[in-house]
Amino acid sequence: MTEVAPDLYRISIYVSEIDLQFNQFLIRDDEPLLFHTGHRVMFPLVRDAVASVIDPSSIRWLGFSHFEADECGSLNEWLQIAPAAEPVCSMIGALVSVNDFADRPAKGMADGEVLQTGKYRFRLLHTPHVPHCWDAGLLFEEETQTLLCSDLFHQSGEVEALTESSIMERVRQTLVDYQAGPFANYMPYTQHSEQILYRLADLQPKTIAAMHGSTFTGNGEQALRDLATVMRKVLVN
Repeated sequence: MTEVAPDLYRISIYVSEIDLQFNQFLIRDDEPLLFHTGHRVMFPLVRDAVASVIDPSSIRWLGFSHFEADECGSLNEWLQIAPAAEPVCSMIGALVSVNDFADRPAKGMADGEVLQTGKYRFRLLHTPHVPHCWDAGLLFEEETQTLLCSDLFHQSGEVEALTESSIMERVRQTLVDYQAGPFANYMPYTQHSEQILYRLADLQPKTIAAMHGSTFTGNGEQALRDLATVMRKVLVN
């Protein structure tokens, strides 16, 4: 558990068998938000980590980018212990998957819609197939300029919680490694990918909270533009 930005806690679980960190992000505010629930099997670990900061039953929002086990696998376990909690995701995600899967309906957000949790404001940006899946969306916190970026900036290994150093070589190597293995093409690159990444860059994030690997703090605009270049070179050329 590491506070990587004001009131933003990174909960990291390292799985040595696949050399990968799974990171969830807890936002402490009037209406606490957990971004990524983690797999169902990880629920007790994540719940206990949350309990070190706030009462887990006080969680109000359960956010995630797209419908996938590490994004929302333990969603219903959280809904059982947090009576006021609601899933929050893209409108497509709610309509296509989440409202059928979840024990309570999701708040399906339109592109550009803002969720206010108290002093923090989270803008939902629809990012279809970025990182992947057509229902993908990302949350940008406007006060601290933090981008909750899901699988973007994916880095393998057991790495530090927070860094100001460039993570692009790690990201590039992970993309290369995945292209050569059973998860090839897990990260698509479409005719819209660069435009979406540049839109995220224009937000000028100061903190990039990655689901797998270190959280980056610094020039997020340049990092996202660099990511667009790396993805194009590895995934297309």
